[in-house]
Amino acid sequence: MTVKQLRAFLAVAQTLSFTQACERLHLSQPALSLTIKSLEESLGGRLLTRSTRSVRLTPEGESLVPLAKRLLADWDNTEELLRQRFTLRLGRVAVAAMPSFAGNQLPTVLGAFRARYPQINVTVHDVINEQVIEMVRQGRVELGIAFAPEATDTLHFTPLFEDRFVAVVPADSPLAGRQRVNWPTLLSEDFITLQRPSMVRLMIEEQLRAQGIELPVAFESYQLATVGRMVAAGLGVSAVPSLCIDQMHELGARCLTLEAPTIQRAVGVLSANAEALSVAAQALREVIQETITAPVLSAD
Repeated sequence: MTVKQLRAFLAVAQTLSFTQACERLHLSQPALSLTIKSLEESLGGRLLTRSTRSVRLTPEGESLVPLAKRLLADWDNTEELLRQRFTLRLGRVAVAAMPSFAGNQLPTVLGAFRARYPQINVTVHDVINEQVIEMVRQGRVELGIAFAPEATDTLHFTPLFEDRFVAVVPADSPLAGRQRVNWPTLLSEDFITLQRPSMVRLMIEEQLRAQGIELPVAFESYQLATVGRMVAAGLGVSAVPSLCIDQMHELGARCLTLEAPTIQRAVGVLSANAEALSVAAQALREVIQETITAPVLSAD
């Protein structure tokens, strides 16, 4: 059976008139008769009995009517559902983002996306950088926002900006009056950082080791917000991606430009295949690229 055949049969069954069915379907009588005949041949028996004065349904035709109604309704609903998804009036998209981005810039992105596409549901996975990469690779999310993966990685990466690490110190620290600080000076204080295998922790250790500096850690935490609170409470100092500047200030800490060495890495959008994204995921990626700018220290 084809959709065209079912529509033709149902029009005749509901009107019991080939003439009225032709008007409803905008078909000629020969074309309608041929369509009904083809349907009957494909099913193996007659669905209608027709005389010069009347059209009647056979028992088999009667049994097909409710089934045809249901099939056509499902077809129309499916067609409309896909049309709504393609026109972004319905749908969902899942995105994974590292905490430094999810807790700081992502809300602005989602606000802009919601204003433009209010019917699209967005699921956010706030996970560490390594999990973002794995979730994209495994197909659990269409988009990820993370630091640039290794050059050998097979994922597609679209850079947004270069994120430069900044120093975080207590508001009452002698260092808080400066605009910039170097690593040796920062590490003269108790240092607070994220637990391994955080990419933030690994990047700091890797860059310092290249300078012959071992990272002395006084306190470790799993969340950047906790690191910020500990610094604000006077327990020590830290270094975080510049994505976290606003968050650190809100927690009561002070951010400074961090030098010698400068640690930076591209932040961008990850996807398994940039050409095979859903329409909703493509729209979200576009909003991310339009909305996001590199964070800066207001003091600079």
